[in-house]
Amino acid sequence: MRRMNFVLAAAVMAGLWAAPAAVAEPPSAPPSAVHAPAAKPPFSYEDCLKAAKKHGESARYSRWHCDQLVKKGWVRLPKR
Repeated sequence: MRRMNFVLAAAVMAGLWAAPAAVAEPPSAPPSAVHAPAAKPPFSYEDCLKAAKKHGESARYSRWHCDQLVKKGWVRLPKR
């Protein structure tokens, strides 16, 4: 039984080593180019608060969350 497992493992490894590297697909475009969003940042602060409320965040947490996104450049500063 052990000999059969060894033969099977050797056959699998020989098959993997024999596979030509030329069969590999050419590199595709970077993920950022493939998954480009329709709307681009910076988003408005009001939209951020609406989205946070829609996701069930409390008012205090949603303000903190949107402030963090302002620091990262994803959301425009609120008009005060």
